[in-house]
Order: sequence, then structure tokens, then C-alpha cells
Amino acid sequence: MKHTRLFGIETEYGCLVTEGNNARASDPIVHRVKNHLFHVQKRGLMDLHHRAHDEPPGNGGFLLNGGRLYIDMGHIEYASPECTRLSEIVAFDRAGDRLLHQCLAEMNLQEDASFIKNNIDYETGATFGSHENYLVSRDFPYTQDGLGRLVPFLVTRQIYSGAGRLGANFVPDGYILLGEAEFPKIPFQISQRSDHIVSDFYQWVQFNRAIINTRDEPLADPNRYRRIHLLMGDSNLSEFATALKIGTTALVLDLIQEGLAPDLALHSPVDALKHISRDPTRQWEIYLEDGKPISALDIQHRYLEAAKKHFSDFDEDTNWTLNAWEETLNDLAGNRENLVGKIDWVSKLWLYENFMKEEGLEWDDPWLKSLDIEYHNINPDKGLYFGMENEGRVHRRTTSDSIDSAMAAPPVETRAAGRALLIRKLVKNPAPYIINWTSVYIEGQDLPMHDPFQTYLKEAKQFLKG
Repeated sequence: MKHTRLFGIETEYGCLVTEGNNARASDPIVHRVKNHLFHVQKRGLMDLHHRAHDEPPGNGGFLLNGGRLYIDMGHIEYASPECTRLSEIVAFDRAGDRLLHQCLAEMNLQEDASFIKNNIDYETGATFGSHENYLVSRDFPYTQDGLGRLVPFLVTRQIYSGAGRLGANFVPDGYILLGEAEFPKIPFQISQRSDHIVSDFYQWVQFNRAIINTRDEPLADPNRYRRIHLLMGDSNLSEFATALKIGTTALVLDLIQEGLAPDLALHSPVDALKHISRDPTRQWEIYLEDGKPISALDIQHRYLEAAKKHFSDFDEDTNWTLNAWEETLNDLAGNRENLVGKIDWVSKLWLYENFMKEEGLEWDDPWLKSLDIEYHNINPDKGLYFGMENEGRVHRRTTSDSIDSAMAAPPVETRAAGRALLIRKLVKNPAPYIINWTSVYIEGQDLPMHDPFQTYLKEAKQFLKG
């Protein structure tokens, strides 16, 4: 039986400063925006306590929408609140974009700086993460075999979740050695993160970027829940791609939970991840552990067929995901132009090819690098994705009104509702507090929130009265 899912997205933003751009030029902007959001707009509450050795008081805090915004290694990171529906996660993901740009606009900084929702800095080699979180039950098969059933799906998922990028990371003299494979220098690849993933499983995020992060940090009752933390995906601008990425991954986790996932162990997952991203033929052929060749499309179809067989008509989100998944795979096989405005890498490549044709450019023209960055600019007056949106070329999964609502109010079916109620009261009537994902302390009194599927609204109201 399919399980109720809960998920969230953490987005790290690049900050592009118009004048004097260097490795440290964005630091003052980032801190000013954070302070404006909390102190001037009063969108939430800054932490009064140390959260970790690198998160001092005032480094960030929880928001009125139940999410969290903070500074991580010099860049702003926004974590959505806990969501249960695809339209919800899309709206709250985009709410983070809008919150940041609104701060820049109110501070008259939109001509001096831009926030970029991508994953790479072409000048410094720095990377920015896009992390996905999925809550599963504690009895989820968190084993080499269980997680191994997830890896082939994640390796091949980039054919519709990739954001696309120019060139490759640090390619000397046309070639780069990555694991067991040698890849030629190419002008365009479909994923921004694939070059930076170096292992299939690893516990610590900071030291070894892996396909699956195995740290056991449920941020919920550890006796009942576990959190699947993924950091190999790209940041998506496309609402369709975001919903499809989250929806398909949640279904595959359901398959694994029920022992129904295909057994498709790959020969070398990390090399396969890079090969798919870099394959200029878009055939995406890789190898199974037994040496047999198989395409990324075939692997995705295997997972799709299993999900259709067991989960069809479970709910609206499931049906949308299954239909969108199948249509996307079919279009990738033969009608890629249908995916312009749906899949980020396809949309970006379409923009490149049209611009190069109009201007008579080659792939090595630096103008294209500027286009790549501007595709991800969250300023709706500058970002190329938003230009496509304004022209009606993109497929929407939410509305402008729902994004505005997600900036200020939490999801109504998770503990984010109770957390946000307490934050709103504290913004109006300050008192000593400590706020975490799993609990809120006010003046020494503790309200635990260990079940993410409870709203805790009744408990929060009673807590305030007490």
C-alpha cells in the first residue's frame, strides 16, 4: 500500500554582484538581505542561540511560513517547510525565490546584485546545493540492497530533472578523468551537479558529495521515522520539473518500502551519472553490474511501469506524476521540443540554439556563459526562465497568488502550521525562545513536535495560554 509522504527542498543561492564581483563581494549583500527580511519585513524570528559551531546567534532563523532561512558558508540557504502535496512544495520552493528578490527590490539593490538559483559558479568553481528531503518510516529498508534500488533511479532521473550547463568542471586539455571513465570535453551537459558527485553513499555532506547522504538525522521521532536526504539534484526553475522530480522520487521510495522496486544495479553509478549528463548523443547508454548495456530511458520506464502497476489511482498527485512521467519519457525519446517550458535543460538548450543561430555564435562564445547565469536569475525582470514564463511558454503547477500565500503562511496539514502560529505570536509579543524543527521553547517551556504529520495547532494555542 502506498504511504503518505512528506517532503521539503533546501536551496542554496548564488549571489551575483554587478560591480567588483569577487569571491567576497557578495558577503555584505547576503547579510543585509538576511537582516532586512527578519528585522524590517519581520518575516520570522532570528535564532537567539548557537545552532552549531558555524551558526552563531543571528545567522538565520525560522519564517512565518514555517520554513527556515540562514547563511551557510557565505551564501543564503532557504529550507521549505514540511509539505505533503506537489502543488504545495512547488509554491513554497518558489516562495523562497520571491522572498529574496523582494528584499533586494525594497532595499533598491536589484541593479547591484541578483540571486541566482543554480548550482555552479563558472568563475570560482564554487557549487551551490539543492537538497531534497523525504520522510519515510523507520522500517524503511535502509540497507545496501534497499538504498541500492534507489541509486539507478537517481542516476538516470537527471534526464528530466537536470538544469543544464555549459561545458564541464575543470577540464584540462579537452579531457577529464572521473572515476573509471574518460570523457571528452563537450559544450553542453544536462546536469549541473553530476560533475561534483564523487561517491554513491556517504554520511557527511561537507566532505564527500554522494548520490545518497546516509546521515541518520530524521528531524522527527527517531523511533518512527527516517529522513532520506538527497544532495545530487539540480535546482530547478521549472515548476513542472520540480513537481516531477519530487513526485517520481516519492513513488520510487514507496516501491522500495513495499519491496516492489526493480533490481537494476549499475556497474559504476558515479561514472554513469557523469556519462548521462555529458552524452552529446542523448542516447544515455550505461551498463548494469553484469555488464549488459541499458539506456537511462529504459531504466526510468522500468520504475514507471512498477509504479503504474501498484499505485495507479491512489490520489491526484500520484496520477499526475504517473502521467507526466510517461509523457516526459516518451517526449525525450522522440519529441524533445514538447518539453520546452517543462524541463530546464531542454528549455535552456532551446534558448541557446536559437540565440546562437540568430547571432551567429559558436559554443565557446563567452556570451553564452552570461545567458547560462541569467536563465537562473530569480529577478522576474531579468531571468530568462521568467521571460519564457511571461510569454506563456512554461507549464505551471502553481499560481502567483499561491506563491504569495506561501511566503507568509505555512502548509495547513503539517507541524509547520503550529510552528508558524508560535512564530507569529512571538513576532508580535517577544519573549525568550528557541525554535527547532522538532520543538519550540518559550520562556523555558517546551512544546515538542516530533510528528511532522500533526499540525500541533491545538497544542500551540494551549501552550500560549499556559
